[in-house]
Amino acid sequence: DLTGIESMDQCRHTLEQHNWNIEAAVQDRLNEQEGVPSVFNPPPSRPLQVNTADHRIYSYIVSRPQPRASYLTADFGLLGWGYYFIMLPFRFTYYTLLDIFRFALRFIRPDPRSRVTDPVGDIISFIHMFEEKYGRIHPIFYQGTYSQALNDAKRELRFLLVYLHGDDHQDTDEFCRNTLCVPEVVTLINTRMLFWACSTNKPEGYRVSQALRENTYPFLAVIMLKDRRMTVVGRLEGLIQADDLINQLMFIMDANQTYLVSERLEREERNQTQVLRQQQDEAYLASLRADQEKERKKKEEREKKKKKEEEVQQQKLAEERRRQTLQEEKERKSECLPPEPHPDDPESVKIIFKLPNDSRVERRFHFTQSLTVIHDFLFSLKESPEKFQIEANFPRRVLPCLPTEEWPNPPTLQEAGLSHTEVLFVQDLTDD
Repeated sequence: DLTGIESMDQCRHTLEQHNWNIEAAVQDRLNEQEGVPSVFNPPPSRPLQVNTADHRIYSYIVSRPQPRASYLTADFGLLGWGYYFIMLPFRFTYYTLLDIFRFALRFIRPDPRSRVTDPVGDIISFIHMFEEKYGRIHPIFYQGTYSQALNDAKRELRFLLVYLHGDDHQDTDEFCRNTLCVPEVVTLINTRMLFWACSTNKPEGYRVSQALRENTYPFLAVIMLKDRRMTVVGRLEGLIQADDLINQLMFIMDANQTYLVSERLEREERNQTQVLRQQQDEAYLASLRADQEKERKKKEEREKKKKKEEEVQQQKLAEERRRQTLQEEKERKSECLPPEPHPDDPESVKIIFKLPNDSRVERRFHFTQSLTVIHDFLFSLKESPEKFQIEANFPRRVLPCLPTEEWPNPPTLQEAGLSHTEVLFVQDLTDD
């Protein structure tokens, strides 16, 4: 609908050429209809080389009938032949000197057409001149350089028809009016091939003329991708009529269509191979990434396990050091305890301690001793918990055995109101 292509196969082929990018395909098709080079596939940095020496090239030359000289007619046969032989040395000398002069002049003043400075400008200028002189009914001119046309023809696997316009040739005007601009010729060229044209008086046209080496005008060359090289497969020279031109172009295209079909098949095979290789590479990369992910997870698991083992080991070492420190502290507290008073000492207090494990411990203390001594005694016992508090029953209260803000100096046993015989309970505070 967007491009006017009626063939579904051609639409599919165009989309495949542009990797199913519909925007690029439509824009390229519209550019082609206007003769503008593709903007999505820039030409290579090095221009394509065209094979012009193929021994299978088809050449069709239309000879122009030459008028017979008056001195060679039957009426003046003897006189004409005599005049011809008398003038032959002078004519030979004249043309020889003229060729030598032109050859020498080429070294002194090179042909300005040999320097191509604005090839696209040459093409646009020629198109404007052609339309002013012959009208706008003509094949779609490719509005790009010769190299760009070759590149697009190679990329699209199409025939490229090159026309070299000889401005000064006597048959050019008739060919353009009565052959090139005929609707049937225009339709054939627009639907079957790309059309590039330029005047040989322009530097770009002169450069192409030097490469194709035409013998006369009008000159047409059919170029296509053949055996992986852009090759001239047909040359049409001379004043050719419209019907004859159509027949010759159809003959050249039919004779070489198999090369394009073969190239399309090879290109599709290469594309499929490339796609398959790309899919294999993607599958390999996906598998590699999966393996790397598995290895990463395994490594993380190993590191986590190792870290956990290290943490457990550190905890064990810390617990071991804590227990050792605790044992050393118990031993130190035990060594610092004052001696136990004699049972007959009237100032002594007999205290029975009930431990959290339901065991009982009995010891005597002096009334004047601080409650801290009681705490240190219990702390030095192996059966006692690490953290504990001492409670009395009558009245029920917690004895302030350790310094606090409220009791910076713990009271003595007498100040705490203990009697000669007491039962104290040890409450485990380790969980707290």
